[in-house]
Amino acid sequence: MMYTFPEKGLSEETVEDLLREMRGRDSSYERLLSTMCTRPHPVAVRAYTMFLETNLGDPGLFPGTSEIERRVVGILGSLLGCPDASGYISTGGTESNIQAIRAARNSSGRRDGNIVVPKSAHFSFDKIADLLNLEVRKAELDEMLRVDVGDVERLIDENTVCVVGIAGTTEFGQVDPIEDLSELAIENGIPLHVDAAFGGFVLPFLEREYHWDFRVEGVQSITIDPHKMGMSPIPAGGLIFRSPDHVKRLETETYYLTVARQASLTGTRSGAAAAATYAVIMHLGTDGYRKVVRRCMEMTAHLVSEARSMGIEPVIEPVMNVVALKIDDPPGVRRALLERGWHVSMTREPKALRLILMPHMTQENLDLFLSDLEAITSRRSC
Repeated sequence: MMYTFPEKGLSEETVEDLLREMRGRDSSYERLLSTMCTRPHPVAVRAYTMFLETNLGDPGLFPGTSEIERRVVGILGSLLGCPDASGYISTGGTESNIQAIRAARNSSGRRDGNIVVPKSAHFSFDKIADLLNLEVRKAELDEMLRVDVGDVERLIDENTVCVVGIAGTTEFGQVDPIEDLSELAIENGIPLHVDAAFGGFVLPFLEREYHWDFRVEGVQSITIDPHKMGMSPIPAGGLIFRSPDHVKRLETETYYLTVARQASLTGTRSGAAAAATYAVIMHLGTDGYRKVVRRCMEMTAHLVSEARSMGIEPVIEPVMNVVALKIDDPPGVRRALLERGWHVSMTREPKALRLILMPHMTQENLDLFLSDLEAITSRRSC
């Protein structure tokens, strides 16, 4: 179908009707178990609307909004064990990972180097290979689907500009042995970047303590996404550096703006994401996020327990609110679930049914899903 620029405008009501019809085709969060995003918190939505027209790309024009971003970076740094951290609010994990590796590459002075990442790393690192002309070396995983530190050590050489660990892998929700990776990074004089796009707003609020953030000496940068478990609107990512020196490695002269230099990847940046993130963090606080995470983990435990009663085991015991179920014919089960209105996803290796228990999921809907899963799998086993 061809679309052309309209000669005459339509009434606001007509436009809203068009939008409403198309929005009605979208999936409802009630039946989404495949996404790491969720409905934003109402206070975040209100803040987002309030700051729609602000531009953090030219912060001198919006000093109040710029102050909000500084506060958010400081708050996130404090959450991650480094109150003096630097960074900015990005569009999400992909941009943050690109910029973290770009800073590491620029610090190294190499243009033909390599980075070592786990095989479980997000596909944004494949984009990094293309954009930054870096070789991406993918280390094997151990039996618990964490990166094999011995294989990372084997892959590091004099051209390695960064090592990457994951705190909350996209497919399995697993946490790599960040302390061991830190020792390797320090020993080889290279930075360690932690991709905690998902885990960043989960791990600090779990009952079990993991060592993965700036409290681990070798960690120099962290990706953390407020628009995932942080319950901020899309797009809202975070790139946090231990030292302002890393931010300087990203700076470009901006001769016609109110600032002399700019470190972000995008030029024009809406301040709405920073404002929304600030609003929901200040509203929920540590206690509020603990309650959100606890509820998601309770649903996770319920799902695993009920799946086991059907004879279905998880690939690993869930670390966070991500579950991968060992199941016969995952593509077929996925299709059957979709026919019943459920959106689930699959892992690559080992192949499994992947489910994320986000704040938008209710106990009632989860039980409906489990009932459909049992009906589908029991029929297939006959």
